[in-house]
Amino acid sequence: MANNPHQQAVTQLENVAKLLEPQYTDGARFKKAIQKLKQPNYLHETALEVQMDDGTKRAFTAYRAQHDNARGPYKGGIRFHPGVTKEEVLALSTWMTWKCAIAGIPYGGAKGGIVIDPKALSLAELERLSRAYAIWLTEFIGPWQDVPAPDVNTNGQIMTWMVDAWAQSFAEKHPLSLNPQATFTGKPIEYGGSEGREEATGLGGVYVLEKLAEKLGWQRKKDITIAIQGIGNVGYWFAHHADLLGYRVVAISDSRGGVYVESGLNPAKTLACKQETGSLDECRCTTDGCSIKNGRALTNDELLALPVDVLVPAALESVITQENAQTIQAKYIIEMANGPITPEADKILEKNKVLVIPDVLANAGGVTTSYFEWVQNLQGVHWKKELVLAQLQPIMEQAFDEMWLKHTQMNVSARMAAYVTAVKLVVDTLLLRGVV
Repeated sequence: MANNPHQQAVTQLENVAKLLEPQYTDGARFKKAIQKLKQPNYLHETALEVQMDDGTKRAFTAYRAQHDNARGPYKGGIRFHPGVTKEEVLALSTWMTWKCAIAGIPYGGAKGGIVIDPKALSLAELERLSRAYAIWLTEFIGPWQDVPAPDVNTNGQIMTWMVDAWAQSFAEKHPLSLNPQATFTGKPIEYGGSEGREEATGLGGVYVLEKLAEKLGWQRKKDITIAIQGIGNVGYWFAHHADLLGYRVVAISDSRGGVYVESGLNPAKTLACKQETGSLDECRCTTDGCSIKNGRALTNDELLALPVDVLVPAALESVITQENAQTIQAKYIIEMANGPITPEADKILEKNKVLVIPDVLANAGGVTTSYFEWVQNLQGVHWKKELVLAQLQPIMEQAFDEMWLKHTQMNVSARMAAYVTAVKLVVDTLLLRGVV
């Protein structure tokens, strides 16, 4: 099962269903709803033929999984990565359904991807591939049908190309009555993107951290130590906002390794040095002018095993496994990456009384702000950053409170508590609409 993420998602759903079934008088309809949610509504798959710079043509395997749209349009990112698989997009689309439900935003789940290393393409080839993907999806996506976004190795520029290609392709067959920008989120601000989107995922995680601190009665934030695996967009903004609030970020890493500073490091200076030198190790020294003064180098495995209060995996999937779960010394984990803990590791952590705040809640700030972008595009308005973030905070806090209530009342893990909320909301919607 460890190598099949979709089977993991199905197993999680089955475990949640066992907790929920006693709440339903019509057990037969409930079971039909659960059975329906084990598979996506649609899985689109093709081989995109793209002309390369040398005049040859090359085919790229592409997917779009649309899991469920009972609560609203499908929503989910598009990733360009050589490791993209059918099972991966199926699982990620399922998890997106739960994430949107937990946040209370009117979307269902989807996920797309192309099997490609984008670094192997020229800029012109990347543009042609992006446009080909959007054109292929013309009839399957749209502002009220499916709203894609960036994911691994995609960005605002790629979304802009896709909006433009989709709009031209759609207009050939249908009159455009809606703003085509509302078909994709994660766009540059100049082309209909939302202010605050860049930091929203990391900041949303810090809102969750603050709620955790409230529930646990933490009084002195400077005494709470945090280690963050990943200094990408999500990890950096988590570190930045946690530091601003007074928490002590003692370790952070990139793909090659990390650095530990017992007294706490400065996230902004650390990122600036990393961008300038290309390596966190280059930023360590003992003088006052250093970006990381008196820092100690460590591997990513060593970072995961640090004796800190809060561990934040914010980079890769499946970094905490059955093999290293016993080394985890943190008592609290906030999952900012998607799927950083395998199901086998989850059981070990729960046995060791490690409280895990799951990714479907902790990193929901990103999709929530994408929802804000979609709303702005549909209405033809632009919100200032302060308004965007002011609306994000209560959504994240309410989602945490609902999870925590079920966590304590039902005596289940935080992950299971979050899933109970999400699955019940989707099942109830399916029943109300008479879909099952």
